[in-house]
Amino acid sequence: MIKLYKKFTDEELTARGLSREGLPRHVGLIMDGNGRWAKKRLMPRPAGHRAGMEAMKAAVRFSHSVGIEALTVYAFSTENWKRPQTEVSALFDLLAEYFYRDIDELDANNVRMTVLGDLSALSPKMRELLQRAVERTKDNTGLRFNVAINYGGRAEIVHAVRTLVESGAKPEYVTEDAISERLYTCGQPDPDVIIRTAGEQRLSNFLLWQAAYSEFVFTPVLFPDFDDAEYTNCIKEYMGRTRRFGKVL
Repeated sequence: MIKLYKKFTDEELTARGLSREGLPRHVGLIMDGNGRWAKKRLMPRPAGHRAGMEAMKAAVRFSHSVGIEALTVYAFSTENWKRPQTEVSALFDLLAEYFYRDIDELDANNVRMTVLGDLSALSPKMRELLQRAVERTKDNTGLRFNVAINYGGRAEIVHAVRTLVESGAKPEYVTEDAISERLYTCGQPDPDVIIRTAGEQRLSNFLLWQAAYSEFVFTPVLFPDFDDAEYTNCIKEYMGRTRRFGKVL
């Protein structure tokens, strides 16, 4: 059965300590701690990734409900290939399952899915699943759900600059705007806040260009335990910040 996501009213947002005008437009989410979550429970690491997949689905639903415009999740980095092959295979099996089974729900809720990253290293089956999901939802106008797969911030910048150079651009045309227009997130606002779970306090090569003026919120909660209440706490922490963008206020 397809689950239809709820849209919170202003009163429901207020009850959670949120306000529509203060919400971030774009949230970046580094989903960390699946393995530690499983280890604490004497379970294999893939079990932690499956629990993390359920937490990711909940984050998508909550982002839609509160009215966030874009959510970017770090699903698989260019560095994650260094993990044991059994874990990598389990991760991609989970992702394939998600894109096959849940695309109907995303589409029914007007979610537009975009993939960020170099897909050339993925299997033909995975590429086909991703391309089908992107094509299926491309005309949707609700939450923009960006899934970063085989993604690295440095590689993205290199790709953008190479594309610009290959276009024959003269040095004076190599500008910040020209590079931004060639990033995977072209046409989307930069993330207002990047949330990382599991207590780590680093970007790990995630949205390096786009995060120039992002706020950072770090939570000790392991990602499988990252529920609506903790997501709310992170947004409230963001809303309590004063963003200056280099200016004096």
